[in-house]
Amino acid sequence: AERPWVCKAIMAAPPPSTPGEQPPPPPPLQYSLLLQHLVGDKRQPRVWDPAALGGIPCPPKSEEQKMVERVMESCPFKAALACVGGFVLGGAFGIFTAGIDTNVGFDPKDPYRTPTAKEVLKDMGQRGISYAKNFAIVGAMFSCTECVVESYRGKSDWKNSVISGCITGGAIGFRAGLKAGVIGCGGFAAFSAAVDYYLR
Repeated sequence: AERPWVCKAIMAAPPPSTPGEQPPPPPPLQYSLLLQHLVGDKRQPRVWDPAALGGIPCPPKSEEQKMVERVMESCPFKAALACVGGFVLGGAFGIFTAGIDTNVGFDPKDPYRTPTAKEVLKDMGQRGISYAKNFAIVGAMFSCTECVVESYRGKSDWKNSVISGCITGGAIGFRAGLKAGVIGCGGFAAFSAAVDYYLR
């Protein structure tokens, strides 16, 4: 006796084609099923490998590279970098303001005397050095304070800039009194928030 599943398989099998008969055409391609495998839920994620696309694979970092990264992310390095940047920016700003100031080089005791080029350059240099020192001090204080606040909070957001600006402005303003310190705190905090919002 034949088994029932054998009979069903024989009945379900297509009839054999004769030698002269053409094979049946393939079923039409369904683009909806193809899209499911390309962009749908059935799409298989690929492992990102830069070497497969001709890129350069990143080798593991050495101990020297890790040490350099730790030094560059440290608070003293950031403060020193901000100090140098503030000095250069302040010097340039001081020379620029002195260049457009019509009173540079004039002697208040003799206002009708025309200043020489040497006197004008001397005043421009003095103003540039003064601005450079102030900008360097403010930049170092702000950068160091922001780094300490960020390390303490463990977050990098706009609040770090506001807190650092308030501390820096308050410390600078307190030399002129409590009221000046409060105004400096609020002004620096608002300025820091505006700069952070614009940069982000």
